[in-house]
Amino acid sequence: MPRRLLRSLLLVVVLLGTTAARATAQGKPTLSIVAPAADQAAHTGPVVVASHMLTGRKLQELLASGFPARLHFTVELWSVGGWLNDLERVTEWDVVVRWLAVEHAYEVTQLVADQPFSLGRFAQLNDAAAAVARPVRAPIAAFATGRRFYYQATLSVETLSLTDLDEVERWLRGELQPAVRGQRNPGTVLGRGLKTVATRLMGGERREYVERTSVFEVTDGKK
Repeated sequence: MPRRLLRSLLLVVVLLGTTAARATAQGKPTLSIVAPAADQAAHTGPVVVASHMLTGRKLQELLASGFPARLHFTVELWSVGGWLNDLERVTEWDVVVRWLAVEHAYEVTQLVADQPFSLGRFAQLNDAAAAVARPVRAPIAAFATGRRFYYQATLSVETLSLTDLDEVERWLRGELQPAVRGQRNPGTVLGRGLKTVATRLMGGERREYVERTSVFEVTDGKK
């Protein structure tokens, strides 16, 4: 094969690969939730996946400008009744994505029960988005056999102001000592920083996604 033709083919392959990667990174934001098998439902919770949640030019510009993105997950367990369904249990967690200008990296942090867990630092936004999209098994299981249930997941995506970020950063670094000594609830600090004072910079409103599983029954797994 002529060397010039080989180079052309290689260039086409590279371009196609780049296009595919961009398509994956810029895919449509999708929230999914999958219930466990019936014989496992009394012991384990559903799996939640949030894909392509860092797409959109406005959001990416805000991230690059230093405004963190906050993703708040809520998973509810509902039992199916005759006329009305009943809310049985709720669990929540947050994921914060921010650009660290000094380190030239995106930091992804998951916050569960007021405890921060680093999901990594990434030079590329695509990699940060992939960290956000890691499957999470929600710690919320059905509890009774012979009943019918379903799970509902809600995800809100919004940006924070720099003022809010300052307090959250201090909390993550352990500098809010009154909270540690019990004089101030760290959940209150986190709640004010991440939930109450969220700045609506994404077109004046936040993004919200809602998905639910099909109805399932809980079995004991015995034949």
